[in-house]
Amino acid sequence: MMAPGYVWIATNWLSTHLETNSPLPSDTMDDFQGVLTLRMYTPDSELKRKFISRWSNLTSGTTGYGPDPIGLSTYGLYAYDTVWLLARAINAFLDQGGNISFSGNSRLANLRGERLHLDAMNFFNGGKMLREKILQVNMTGVTGQLKFNPDGNLINPAYEVINVIGSGIRKIGYWSNYSGLSVVPPEKLYSSPPNRSSSSQNLYSPIWPGQAVQKPRGWVFPTNGRQLKIGVPNRVSYRDFVSQVPGTDMFTGYCIDVFTDAINLLPYPIPYKLIPYGDGTDNPSSTELIRLITAGVYDAVIGDIAIITNRTRMADFTQPYIESGLVVVAPVKKKNSGAWSFLKPFTRQMWGVTVIFFIVVGAVVWILEHRLNDEFRGPPRRQMITILWFSFSTWFSTHRENTISTLGRFVLLIWLFVVLIINSSYTASLTSILTVQQLTSPIKGIDSLISSKDPIGYQQGSFTRDYLINELGIQKSRLISLKMPEDYAKALKDGPHNGGVAAVVDERAYIELFLSTRCEFSIVGQEFTKNGWGFVSASKLHDSAALLLDSKCYLSFDFHISSL
Repeated sequence: MMAPGYVWIATNWLSTHLETNSPLPSDTMDDFQGVLTLRMYTPDSELKRKFISRWSNLTSGTTGYGPDPIGLSTYGLYAYDTVWLLARAINAFLDQGGNISFSGNSRLANLRGERLHLDAMNFFNGGKMLREKILQVNMTGVTGQLKFNPDGNLINPAYEVINVIGSGIRKIGYWSNYSGLSVVPPEKLYSSPPNRSSSSQNLYSPIWPGQAVQKPRGWVFPTNGRQLKIGVPNRVSYRDFVSQVPGTDMFTGYCIDVFTDAINLLPYPIPYKLIPYGDGTDNPSSTELIRLITAGVYDAVIGDIAIITNRTRMADFTQPYIESGLVVVAPVKKKNSGAWSFLKPFTRQMWGVTVIFFIVVGAVVWILEHRLNDEFRGPPRRQMITILWFSFSTWFSTHRENTISTLGRFVLLIWLFVVLIINSSYTASLTSILTVQQLTSPIKGIDSLISSKDPIGYQQGSFTRDYLINELGIQKSRLISLKMPEDYAKALKDGPHNGGVAAVVDERAYIELFLSTRCEFSIVGQEFTKNGWGFVSASKLHDSAALLLDSKCYLSFDFHISSL
């Protein structure tokens, strides 16, 4: 598997092994030819070069695992900096009055008598404070700047991308959280805004296993390879998403287009055959279709397959290519504006509170003014009329009584501000009622639907029925199976008292298509589940072709190969 056409990407262990034990025997290096690996990036500096020189002099003539000197890897550089970092932190710990002391832990007393004698262990009392000092250290070492972010991680981590060639290694680029893959050292990119676009992700061309310079194509299938058997639901309703062309073995629809475009993005062929599932009379159950994957009937399933919990236990799903949670659709009626429309901006409670405020404010102003202000004096009847008229007239800013006391003016100032808010809210609401079409429905969402006893419609073959029964506790007798969009419309128009339904619960994608031509219905309430549609493959299928179908595998693999 080291011939042309293969790709090996190793982690940091390989670069560490090569640096620590270099030079390796030629037969060992032959096993690594063309392999890509990573190495922790440490910027070049005078401090680093001096340390490496001292290390070389120190280990000169010293043998490690064999006859060669001990090599220095990036782990050694970080170990050296770690000692200095800890020394600085301990110095700051002591300067702030920290004390080096240890104490026992009562929780270890139960381990007394064990062979390891863990009960004899002590704990450092100043550990929390020392940890804080470590995280506050900001120094420059042989590995570059050592500073921690609020999460406790080193700032600006980066790796070098290494290609093993001949008896050594060749650096083909860098990777960092900030800029991704690049041929420019990371510290030169920190002064510019991060650019993670695909066009900026590039490396120098590597030499692949087998001394190949051409980018491997990935998995390639022979012309006589076994075709993938892909099940496709033979839908009766909502055929815009997936449908079989009558008299042929071809399929059309949005879901088929997504699958075809995904397959065409791959640089290698995938032989497959689409096999319909269903009798063409009723909508098939997607759950039963997925179960046939586990039975070995199909290798994968594509179509409008909702990703739900019990299905993910049977098979693997790709990333969702469309979001489609459950929603409630119900008939709506237009609110007509009439002679009493001016009362609709506020509820009865709001009107009542407003009237009470008018009376209370008038009474408070009268109490503060009648001893000082002649305009608030007179017979009881006149004073009562003054109280009511003063508050009401502030709505129009035409009150003729002047306030004299400071407290009276302060109360009037606050009340005028409240009147301004009430007036503005009333004007905006009344304008909306008179100019915008108002739609209303007795069903407000899934909660009001659950609390009622009315029948509920659902799409035939959908998981909605099991969800309403098992998760929401709705009785089976309330659920009515509906096949076609025309059945939805008829059942909703008939209503729950004439053999129809109060509302229909279905996935948003279907409902939006249904509502595109029917304005007398609308989605009420909020979407109450979050799921999407995806393609399916067997969980334990080891066939590489089936693995390619899973977008989580082939998209990630193809991205890295293309970048390299």
